[in-house]
Amino acid sequence: MMSIFEQNLDRRPANHVPLSPVSFLTRSARIWPDRVAVIHGERRLSYAQFLERARRLASSLAQAGVGTGDTVAIMAPNTPQMLEAHYAVPMLGAVLCSINVRLDGAAVGFILRHSEAKVLLTDTEFAAVIAPAIAEAAILVVDIDDAGGERIGQIEYEDFLRRGDPAHPVRLPDDEWQAIGLNYTSGTTGNPKGVVAHHRGAYLNACANALTFGLTPESVYLWTLPMFHCNGWTYTWAVTLAGGTHVCLRRVEPAPIFAAIAEHRVTHMCGAPVVLTMLIHAPPAARRDFDQTVRIATGGAAPPSAVIAQMEAMGFSVLHLYGLTESYGPSTVCLSQPGLDALSIDDKSAFMARQGVNTPMLEEAAVLDPATMQKVPADGATMGELMLRGNTVMKGYLKNPGATEEAFAGGWFHSGDLAVTHPDGYVEIKDRAKDIIISGGENISSLEVEEVLYRHPAVMEAAVVARPDDRWGETPQAFVTLKPGADAVTDGEIIAWCRQHLAHYKCPRFVTFGTLPKTSTGKIQKFDLRERARRG
Repeated sequence: MMSIFEQNLDRRPANHVPLSPVSFLTRSARIWPDRVAVIHGERRLSYAQFLERARRLASSLAQAGVGTGDTVAIMAPNTPQMLEAHYAVPMLGAVLCSINVRLDGAAVGFILRHSEAKVLLTDTEFAAVIAPAIAEAAILVVDIDDAGGERIGQIEYEDFLRRGDPAHPVRLPDDEWQAIGLNYTSGTTGNPKGVVAHHRGAYLNACANALTFGLTPESVYLWTLPMFHCNGWTYTWAVTLAGGTHVCLRRVEPAPIFAAIAEHRVTHMCGAPVVLTMLIHAPPAARRDFDQTVRIATGGAAPPSAVIAQMEAMGFSVLHLYGLTESYGPSTVCLSQPGLDALSIDDKSAFMARQGVNTPMLEEAAVLDPATMQKVPADGATMGELMLRGNTVMKGYLKNPGATEEAFAGGWFHSGDLAVTHPDGYVEIKDRAKDIIISGGENISSLEVEEVLYRHPAVMEAAVVARPDDRWGETPQAFVTLKPGADAVTDGEIIAWCRQHLAHYKCPRFVTFGTLPKTSTGKIQKFDLRERARRG
């Protein structure tokens, strides 16, 4: 029988509008048309101009045949064009695929083929990587010629925009479950997995970030976090939602970061722990004084007490977040509690090392026993797997139903991270169930590196684990058993071999030769190798 509250109370255009972050730009452009939305060097874009350029890009893409469900890829640093694409592409009902600028040509080529991208917007700085990636692809390439590099596309970005209609209609999706983004993550194998994000999740996660990070119309956000990382953890949309100012930064280096903070009175920024370390150890000539407190959110590894203390001494306030590509970036936050600032720096950092509690728009983050799918006791000691559920979890993996089913087994998203729950309900990750190495915020598959090592003619066995690193958080360390008679091979030769076959950031910086420890069944004991790597 129908409830009295369901009678004649249906969804209507007046009470049901699909959620999409595209609406953030139209709202801010209407309310603050003349406010500075984007700063890039000497360049300034108002919110009205930002919207007009996004409309022109959408129009030009539509003229190029891009429509609902089509993929548009982009490979660019943190520039205005990246921001414009985050609104123009979903405005068409198309899907934005932001490519990691640190990948090599083979990986980029795989992504373009797997995503079936119709158009590639690419900064000329990456021409050498892009050229082989598109050699056999039937794809429209639009060059973003800000860097003065080699043009390999059919048209330049500004010329492409000039073709577009500045009044092109802003269209929201017919269904908020429609795909908005495709982001590739290396996962636990060398084959990238395409994480499909939807409009609803992007909208809600952006709202959660704006609320958690305290963004307002007065906020000035500095782009030190790559926009290709989970769409900039959805801050590409969150800052616009708040009506704040995006400060673009082509290169993440100490001098331009400090200069931007001082000159533009930056209030917020995000970055991997390597960015914090970079700022702490910046040479005096690169530093600039500033009198405002800058909130900086970091994730990927818990900030050590020394880092927190030194960042606070320089005028920064550190916020610890945790998330995955599959959860649009931040899914938990280590929220402060009364009395935290009164603790010693060691006690404070121990608390801040926790991944914390679910962000406002995620329904739940909990530590479960993966065998029983029951929550572990909140004793700070019992290990389980950190799992998530809510509207800010991905749709699934593109063309990979098996991995999708595995990730969502039991009605939760499985993070693959082993954690405990403290008595106060805060979760803390203790180890990774997967052999992923996070270096400078980038995921590196140990299996991918091992595969390359095994192809070396002198290598008999190989294993790769994470080694703690003061700058990068973690770096790959290889343990290698050489073939008989190959004793003359050096660690330099092994590293050089890897650099020939892998993106450089994935290559081991340390190589240890010897017999690998194994179980009775012949499985390499990686926990032993991790301990050796920790000891250096």
